[in-house]
Amino acid sequence: MANKKAILFCMFVAFGGWLFGYDIGVISGCLIMPDFIERFGELGEDGQYYLSSHRQSIITSLLSAGTFCGALGQALTSDRLGRKVSIQVWTVIFTIGVIIQTATDRSIVQITVGRFVAGLGVGALSALVPLYNGEAAPKKIRGALLVLYQLQIISGLFLSYLIDLATHAVKGSASWRVPVGLQVVWGVVLIGGMFFLPESPRHLLGTNREAEAKKAIAELNGCDENDPLVYDAMEELQVALREENEGGKATWLECFSSRNMLWKRTGNGIMLQFIQQLNGQNFYYYYGDTFFESAGTELSPYVIQVILGGVSFIGTFPALYLIETWGRRRSLLLGAAMEATCALIAGLVGHYTLAPHGTPIDQLTSRNKAGGDALIAFAVLHVLSFSVFWGPVPWVYLGESFPLRVRSKSIALGSASNWFWNFMLSYFAPRIANDIGPLILLIFFGMLIFGYVYVYLFVPETKGLSLEEVDEMYQANVKPWNSAGWKPRERHLHHHDSKGNVIDPPTPPSEAEKKFDAEHVEKVA
Repeated sequence: MANKKAILFCMFVAFGGWLFGYDIGVISGCLIMPDFIERFGELGEDGQYYLSSHRQSIITSLLSAGTFCGALGQALTSDRLGRKVSIQVWTVIFTIGVIIQTATDRSIVQITVGRFVAGLGVGALSALVPLYNGEAAPKKIRGALLVLYQLQIISGLFLSYLIDLATHAVKGSASWRVPVGLQVVWGVVLIGGMFFLPESPRHLLGTNREAEAKKAIAELNGCDENDPLVYDAMEELQVALREENEGGKATWLECFSSRNMLWKRTGNGIMLQFIQQLNGQNFYYYYGDTFFESAGTELSPYVIQVILGGVSFIGTFPALYLIETWGRRRSLLLGAAMEATCALIAGLVGHYTLAPHGTPIDQLTSRNKAGGDALIAFAVLHVLSFSVFWGPVPWVYLGESFPLRVRSKSIALGSASNWFWNFMLSYFAPRIANDIGPLILLIFFGMLIFGYVYVYLFVPETKGLSLEEVDEMYQANVKPWNSAGWKPRERHLHHHDSKGNVIDPPTPPSEAEKKFDAEHVEKVA
């Protein structure tokens, strides 16, 4: 298989998503562990320790505050140090944050600082992984390989639920220190493994390191450096880079310029991440344990979280296929409709059938129990739909929508949007749920309806296009609802032999293509 190495490399880099998923999942279990509550909670009037919604918000949301800063900060390192070294640097920062958390005794300040530092690394990796994979993956399977990032997120999430289930009954601080401290292992694995991966060939060419770029392309495609495929790829990238770099060094403001419709592309990246975070699934991930306690089910909250994690993990596998068959746009539309239905039903059923929070199990009526079971069932369906559609697709879109000159900055803005709204959700959701209970799901229902309309009107289909062809589609101002049938014009590139010599002269452009070029130049001007 010509792209075997590219697949292996991208799979490993996507391990950065593992860190993100594991950290989200592990903290939700810790919030109801007795030793964790006793150390970081408050003493109630009844003499029992408890974690107020305020403290839950602080502990959970400080990771997201760090991720917001990290997502923007990686743009300062990814262009200067390269994608590969940047991934290592930010993983070291993440690992330091985990060590600070694990070493905490009873200081809520220390554990929140540790989560903020770890968040810096997670946020940076959330931008760097799609950036690297988008630049290194072959276009025919780029969408599937970018889905691997989401698969790794869900894999880490699922494992964290299993470990929380295994340790929650352990006496003492080991119940939470072990699952939290294991993140050091994941960080060390990623740091070490990156030494064996090549740098992004697009970045190498962009920094005038042609010999290294040639070697990287050969490594990613599992072929010799003198293979014709390498020369063809080099020329295509060089042509694209020359076009992109006309106009000097890119600035942050250029991400919102009219050049190549960058304002629209950056806006779509930011909006898709915003909508993704307010889908409702992260509410279950972060606070599912405490939320499901009020559902009155006989299942342990830890078991329910394992079920949700397992469903999420299984649901991501169909996405590997659907992303390249149905495409990005159709997946987002169907996913929004399915999740909105689940949120609406779960919110109304939960509001009208659940008993008040804290009601003893032996006082629950059959109506209360049936309502709790229905709430959990639709929560599972909601999370499944998210894992197939809205979980992976926004990250795929983010990784394949921008030209090289602004790619790291535009992806940083999209990732920062993800983490800003993740922070807002994790900070305010427990307070809102404390006031209105399951009706919080109706807020997510409204966001999903908005998401459906937004995708239909503004998000084009990018399936099967190279990063350079995505540029062309935006320049042609194709309407999103017509984008699935759009075809790029043929590029007049040479083919090469094993010595780099041109073996076929370029075909002169047709009259129709000349007319297209003239119109394109006029639009760009």
